[in-house]
Amino acid sequence: MITTTMGTARAEELIAALPARAWCRLSAGAGAHGPREYWWARVPVRICWQPGRGHWLLARRSITTGQIAYYVCYGPRRTRLVDLARIAGTRWAIEECFQQAKNEAGLDEYQVRDWRAWYAHITLAVAAHAWLSVARSLATKGDPTPTTA
Repeated sequence: MITTTMGTARAEELIAALPARAWCRLSAGAGAHGPREYWWARVPVRICWQPGRGHWLLARRSITTGQIAYYVCYGPRRTRLVDLARIAGTRWAIEECFQQAKNEAGLDEYQVRDWRAWYAHITLAVAAHAWLSVARSLATKGDPTPTTA
């Protein structure tokens, strides 16, 4: 349920009530086969906006299947739809990075027992993944493997 100026409503209802002209075809960023284009629309939500800040329900509709995904966004009140779509598109890069860290640096190989140990494991796994990424990048350029200082 999303809070609006008129009470609460389901995300599907808010987006279904939008006119066709509210949808814009925008790219969510570059993909392996070119731009990842979708239809995007947004609805302002939450009645208690802070000065200069706002909340939106952002909808992404697939061009081929029509399937809709939803995001709740927060940011400067003047944020444009194209900016919300671009930022939502960064999710793929973040998920890909986490998947690589799981595969290459053991990010997912830990049983949580306490906060400090979990935090140390996550920090070391992400740092190891970053080092591996830089080393791989330098190796493809023909540069020597980075060394510790």
